[in-house]
Amino acid sequence: VQILLKLWRNGFSLDDGELRSYSDPINAQFLESVKRGEIPLELQRLVHGGQVNLDMEDHQEQEYVKPRLRFKAFSGEGQKLGSLTPEIVSTPSSPEEEDKSILNAPVLIDDSMPATKIQIRLADGSRLIQRFNQTHRIKHIRDFIIQSRPAFATTDFVLVTTFPNKELTDESLTLQEADILNTVILQQLK
Repeated sequence: VQILLKLWRNGFSLDDGELRSYSDPINAQFLESVKRGEIPLELQRLVHGGQVNLDMEDHQEQEYVKPRLRFKAFSGEGQKLGSLTPEIVSTPSSPEEEDKSILNAPVLIDDSMPATKIQIRLADGSRLIQRFNQTHRIKHIRDFIIQSRPAFATTDFVLVTTFPNKELTDESLTLQEADILNTVILQQLK
């Protein structure tokens, strides 16, 4: 450990720390150890038996002036304290389940037309991923949810985009008109 001892007219300081008075008996004992060429007990405890290099600077013709603190840039890391989008707690489905929902899909896809994938996060925490043509309507997403999970057939729910949160009220719009291509749609119970 490298330590700098500065001697001032009115006391001494260690490593630009606070001024320590020569008249204090503990400080006098510290300086006596240094004069004898010994490592002061205080420093021995500080380094736990390690090696100490003690450099000295003589400023005895000057009064002690508290050094200005140097600017030290923040070197830590930040933590996000909120979320712009609601947190959806869902059970992660395996790739096999996702593929099954695509393969067994009750939605007819016209392969000659442009298609998109929509991920639907259901109110029960599960999720569905389905291919649709861009010309399919929002109503088709609702029908797909009911066909995939018949329990929702008698439940009143709305479909919402994730960011920005927008309720999809006009179900006659195509997916392209609603600007929800390749997005995540949330099912919210009323």
